[in-house]
Amino acid sequence: MLTIGKKEFWFVVGSQHLYGEETLLEVKKHAEILVTELNESGKLPYPIVLQELAVTADKITRVMKEANYHDEVAGVITWMHTFSPAKMWIRGTKLLQKPLLHLATQFNESIPWETIDMDFMNLNQSAHGDREYGFINARLKKQNKIVVGYWKNSKVQKQVAEWMDVAVAYNESFNIKVARFGDNMRNVAVTEGDKVEAQIQFGWTVDYFGIGDLVQYVDAVKETEIEELFNEYKTLYDFDYGSYDHQVWEDHVKAQVKQEIGLRRFLEAGNYNAFTTNFEDLYGMQQLPGLSVQRLMADGYGFAGEGDWKTAAIDRLMKVMAHNENTGFMEDYTYELAEGKESILQSHMMEVDPALATNKPKVVVSPLSMGNREDPARLVFDGKSGEGVVVTMSDFGTHFKLLINEVSAFEPEEKAPHLPVARVLWKVKPNFTEGVQSWIENGGGHHTVVSLNLTTDQIATWAKMVELDYVVIK
Repeated sequence: MLTIGKKEFWFVVGSQHLYGEETLLEVKKHAEILVTELNESGKLPYPIVLQELAVTADKITRVMKEANYHDEVAGVITWMHTFSPAKMWIRGTKLLQKPLLHLATQFNESIPWETIDMDFMNLNQSAHGDREYGFINARLKKQNKIVVGYWKNSKVQKQVAEWMDVAVAYNESFNIKVARFGDNMRNVAVTEGDKVEAQIQFGWTVDYFGIGDLVQYVDAVKETEIEELFNEYKTLYDFDYGSYDHQVWEDHVKAQVKQEIGLRRFLEAGNYNAFTTNFEDLYGMQQLPGLSVQRLMADGYGFAGEGDWKTAAIDRLMKVMAHNENTGFMEDYTYELAEGKESILQSHMMEVDPALATNKPKVVVSPLSMGNREDPARLVFDGKSGEGVVVTMSDFGTHFKLLINEVSAFEPEEKAPHLPVARVLWKVKPNFTEGVQSWIENGGGHHTVVSLNLTTDQIATWAKMVELDYVVIK
C-alpha cells in the first residue's frame, strides 16, 4: 500500500559566464562526477538528475517551472559551484513550488596550497557563492533546507537523504485522503479541527462516510476469501485461544478478516490512504475493527481512532517519510511514576501498529467495554526499543500547532498477563516532569504518531515547508 510512484530530485548548479567557457566546462564536469558518485553511493533513497547549468535568469526560471510540473520531481537541490549572482535566481525561486535544498559544499575537500592560483579560486568559490545565494533565499523567505559539508562525507549524505524523505512526504501530503467512518467521539475536544484549513495548508482531503457505507463492502466479502486470508493469519501469528471454545474464537477472528477485506476494498475504491473509526459508530458491524485496522496500518495506511482525522493524516505522512518502518499511531495511556523509572505506557483499545512489534504478534480475542458489540480480535505484542520522536497536532481555532517530543522507547521487562492489547513504553525528554508538563502546557493531544526512524529535524523541516507552528520538547 505504501506505493508513491517514481520520485527523483533535480540537481541545479549555479555559476555564470563571467569566468569564461573553459571554467563552465570544468563546472559541468565536476557536477557530473558529483551526481554520478552520489547516485552510486547507495546512501540516497532517491536518484538525483543533473540539469543544465544555471548561468542565466532565463535558464533558472525555466528549470524551476519545469520542476513544478513534473510529478516525479520531488524537489530541487542547488549547488553554488562558483559565484552565481542572486538576482538571476529571484524569479525562478519565487515560482518554485517544490522543496528546495541548498547543498553548501565544494568539489574539492582541501585547499591545494602548493598549486592554488586565481584560476582555481575563481572555479572553486562555493564559499563566495553560498553567501550570495543564501541571502536571496532568506530575503524571499524561502523555507529551504541548508546542508553544509563535503559532499563525499557520510554525514552530509545522510542529511541529504533524510531531507529527501521529508520532501517526498511533503509532496505526498497533497495526495493524503482520509476516510472517516462516523464522526469524532462525542464530547472530545482535541480530535476536532478545521478540515478546510487542513486541506489549504497541508493538502489533506478528509471525507465523511456513514458506517453503513462500509458495512455494504464488508457484507459482500465471500466465505472463500475469508478462509483464504484466515489461513494466511495462521502462518504469520500465534493463536491464543484463551478460555474460548475454538470454533467461537475462530468465528470472532474471521469477523475481523472479513472487515479487513471490506475495509481494504472500500479504501482502494476511493483512493483513500488513511482512515478513522469510532466505537460510537458501529451500526451493522459485528465488532469494532481491531486486528483488521492493525493489518492495514502494517501495510502503510494512516489511522487514528475516535474520528481523529488529523492524527490519521500525520500517521500516513510519517509512514511515507519513514518508508513505513517503526512508525505508527499511538495513545498516551498510563504513567509509571516510580522514582527513577518514570515513563508512559502507550497503547490503545486495540489498534496498535504492528510496525512497532519487537516480538511475534499473537491473535487474542477479548471483551471490549466500548462499542457494545461482540468480543473483538486484535494483535498483541510488545513494542521495540530505540530513540525516536512522538508527534501530535492540535487545532487552536486560529492556527494548527505541531508538538514534537523526543523519546527513548524501551522493551518492557515485566509481563502483563491480563493486558489484552499491545503495549509500547517510552521515557520522554528532557525528563519526565519537564517533558509531560511542556506537552500539557502546549495543548498536546493524547493521540500521537511515534517513529523510531525519524528525527526531530525531519519533522521540523516538514513543518517549515508548510508554514506550521511547531514546538520541540527535548
